[in-house]
Amino acid sequence: MSDEQAKRELAALQAALAAEHAAVYGYGVVGGRIREGRRTEAKSAYDAHRARRDALAREVRDLGGTPAAAAAGYALPFPVPDSDAAVRLAAELEDRVAGVYSDLVRATVDGRRSMATEALREAAVRAVRWRGESVAFPGLAERAATASASPTSATPTA
Repeated sequence: MSDEQAKRELAALQAALAAEHAAVYGYGVVGGRIREGRRTEAKSAYDAHRARRDALAREVRDLGGTPAAAAAGYALPFPVPDSDAAVRLAAELEDRVAGVYSDLVRATVDGRRSMATEALREAAVRAVRWRGESVAFPGLAERAATASASPTSATPTA
């Protein structure tokens, strides 16, 4: 692997690690607001993000980097006063994580690319479960926006 490729991978791994830190924080909020019937799902997602975070920290160290530390707190994209908002937050967290894993897929090769692809798939599946519907291109916001704005789209845009 060239030095340039290693730098790209390291930067993408650090971005994914930062997103996982934020997702872990966000799921702490989700878990505190979600209704009883969906707490198991929230706990499972929280555990999955913690495991991914830890694996990414190892990958960063393997490339000679120092894993990015979690922030003390994160700004939420909107207020989360109740269970409905917690469900929306969980879907948003998964969309954001999918986006950074999409970038990681593009920046990596071999085993790291497989790991990133699997993480992207898992985030997309969780987002669908939270939202109740899918998007055309999980992790690729620019393509999803283009697809939903196309004249053949059955989904109205806001």
